[in-house]
Amino acid sequence: MAILEYILGLGPAVMLPLVIFIIGLLLRQGIGKSLRAGITIGVGFVGISLVISLLTDNLGPAAQDMADRFNLGLSVVDVGWPGASPMAWASNVGTVAIPVAILVNILMLIFKMTRVVNVDIWNIWHMTFTGAIVSTATGSFWLGIVGVVIHSAFIYKLGDWFAPTVDKHFGLEGIAVPHGSGAWSAPFAVVIDAILDKIPGIRKINFNSTKIEERFGVIGEPVIIGAVLGLVIGFLAGYPVSDVLQLAIQMSAVMVLMPTVVKFIMEGLLPIAEAAREMLDKRFQGQNYYIGLDPALLLGNSQVVAASLIFVPLTLLIAVLIPGNQVLPFGDLATIGFFVSMAVGVHKGNLFRTIISGAVIMGISIWIANMMIGVHTELARQTGTIKSGQVTSLDQGGSPISFILTELLHPQNLIPLIIIGSIYVFSVIFTYVQFKRNKIYAEEVTMMEETANESARTGQ
Repeated sequence: MAILEYILGLGPAVMLPLVIFIIGLLLRQGIGKSLRAGITIGVGFVGISLVISLLTDNLGPAAQDMADRFNLGLSVVDVGWPGASPMAWASNVGTVAIPVAILVNILMLIFKMTRVVNVDIWNIWHMTFTGAIVSTATGSFWLGIVGVVIHSAFIYKLGDWFAPTVDKHFGLEGIAVPHGSGAWSAPFAVVIDAILDKIPGIRKINFNSTKIEERFGVIGEPVIIGAVLGLVIGFLAGYPVSDVLQLAIQMSAVMVLMPTVVKFIMEGLLPIAEAAREMLDKRFQGQNYYIGLDPALLLGNSQVVAASLIFVPLTLLIAVLIPGNQVLPFGDLATIGFFVSMAVGVHKGNLFRTIISGAVIMGISIWIANMMIGVHTELARQTGTIKSGQVTSLDQGGSPISFILTELLHPQNLIPLIIIGSIYVFSVIFTYVQFKRNKIYAEEVTMMEETANESARTGQ
């Protein structure tokens, strides 16, 4: 356990390369290829950390200054995933969560309950956090383990359901994203997409950064869009002109640099993922496996980057509009792309629809995070993360999975549980039905193509 805790302490930029290097060796990729893949991934994560730091160090304070300037009354700061993940690992379930989540994955693979082979070990912290928050609320270690098991199993299923989206929209064949914040939000997008399809006029609205660029020329380019958003936020924060201009250039840099650094992660991950998929296909013929990876792969998509920046001011506005909300979005502002990335895929890059579903996703996340302040703060104190004050987080602290499990086992907010639980359960069931329909349709198309090819070969 001490070795495991040491490796976890190295962070994803070191931990994931180590995992990929070992997997590469197991897949007989050789020391050279495995080492190159691991280091390339490490470079990509360092690059993402630098870009996120650019957002956190510059956009974060601007957002807080904007909130203070307009006296928004948001007193509890969102510590984001950088603050929440250490709490998860330092909790009483933290040391056993990784073996438990891996065991759940193995059992589901054996009993053919999932086709996701998860290698994204670092992001097991999401399942760990659910277990930690359940354990803190109930005082039971074993109920915390149950939380880890349920969250893990559910996320692996979401990985199955949305793997076709990852393939078709993002072009990542054989890849799934069984991620705590990247996956749980997707069912909301599926329902909203279906609703918008039924509304005359609205269903025809479709714009994205590419169409904006085509219509407005250079003004619609991502680098210009980033600058405009930086200017708006800087002025709303009350910054002097020089600081506003600096923020504009920094946001332009984010639009350009994020897709660039993600390419390094893809360059390292995809060959290993493909080798793993080929090996599994050979040993278990007839079953197409997905390799579970970090949603950082999706952040290179221009629509995801555009949505991420749009949702910085929009998330702050939503936080103000929610009655009784105390949460100031801060730590997760830089990683909103994780929350809306799958929605971008579900909506096929339509930013209009992504803004609608993203507003619902962020609104529910903020509402939940506000209700979880008490137990979140208690977890932080138990793990020694804070000594005074209150904290919460949008990533996992605002997850309906963590909220529903915690409230079912330790009821504190009955009416919100009924509302959020009903909406989310309906969204999940609706998503499952859509997945089954699409799967049956895909199988029928495949059978028709195979029949046609066989007929052509036999001359019939």
